[in-house]
Amino acid sequence: MANRFMCETLGSACLGLSMALAAPAAYALTDIIETPALMSDLAPESLLNDATRAGDRIVAVGERGHVIYSDDEGQTWTQAEVPVSVTLNAVDFGSDSSGWVVGHSGVVLHSGDAGATWQLQFDGLQAAELVIESREEQIAAMEERIEQAPEAEKGDLEWALDDLFFALENVQADMEIGPVNPLLDVWFENDQHGFVVGAYGMVLRTQDGGETWEDWGPQLSNPQNFHLNSVARVTGGGLVIVGEAGQVHVSVDNGDTWERRESPYDGSLFGVMGTGKVNEVLAFGLRGNTMLSTDLGRSWTMVANEGGTTLNNGSVADDGRVTLVGNSGAVLMSSNGGESFRAHFRNDREGVMGVVPLSGTNLLLVGEGGVMITDSRGRDL
Repeated sequence: MANRFMCETLGSACLGLSMALAAPAAYALTDIIETPALMSDLAPESLLNDATRAGDRIVAVGERGHVIYSDDEGQTWTQAEVPVSVTLNAVDFGSDSSGWVVGHSGVVLHSGDAGATWQLQFDGLQAAELVIESREEQIAAMEERIEQAPEAEKGDLEWALDDLFFALENVQADMEIGPVNPLLDVWFENDQHGFVVGAYGMVLRTQDGGETWEDWGPQLSNPQNFHLNSVARVTGGGLVIVGEAGQVHVSVDNGDTWERRESPYDGSLFGVMGTGKVNEVLAFGLRGNTMLSTDLGRSWTMVANEGGTTLNNGSVADDGRVTLVGNSGAVLMSSNGGESFRAHFRNDREGVMGVVPLSGTNLLLVGEGGVMITDSRGRDL
């Protein structure tokens, strides 16, 4: 599973602030898309938002376009060549060599050499063009539907049409400002098929390794275009997307269609993952709210934990240990498949954004303080 940009844990207000600050200078946004990340010895100590494995290699991504990789379980790091200098939020590999990174300004980067070098594959302007075309098609279809609908149904359909026009106007305004909307998470099944999700209900799908993308947002029941924060596959094959307002969307046909599932929590969910057991889903987010489903989101149990702080990411080790990480140095560990957690708060209290299990029971954490190697509870070695 991948992650989001750091300020997202403050909610949509922070998103709005970052976009408002950027709005007057579209050219500056374009510049950072076209400016390669600076090489820096401090990259492993800077803000990192996510980390994952590419075979035996570990790849981490973060601010200023930093991508770093390690071939010795995090002991030493090399900075990758990256063509952009925007903040990068999430990373995932569809195979040992083929990986994708997403970030601010709607960027999608691809690597074919296990993360050593990256190419810009897609950006926020291209995403906006896709969405505009898709919304125009929806509007035309809705207008035709209204013409043919019984009089008693026209009122509700006209409200839906107004929502579509409003969404279209928002995207058109984005085109005038520049590529401002961030992509927040990425998942790839293999080197061809994958999804990215992001702010304002953005969902994009590719079936050719990112050569082309489709606007897949209309496939989800998200009429208010709430932010979509995380996407993951769980054991058994189900795909799950979570986001603002307690949203949980599930696909049982590899992402072709999606069903909105009821959620016991109506706040922001920032992460979703499997537990390693068939159809089990663990979702978590604001103020430490955590919920477990054993039936692919049809029913949920709220999981008590000692943390009470926003949770950002998680992982499952080979031995079944589930680890969640979050703000204020929170590291939560479960040895019973996510039914309960023991919390540890790191002394530095810096936010933890990602976690990768290492050999034995150790963990590699990434976050505000860069890379940290800890024991299974998150304590420094």
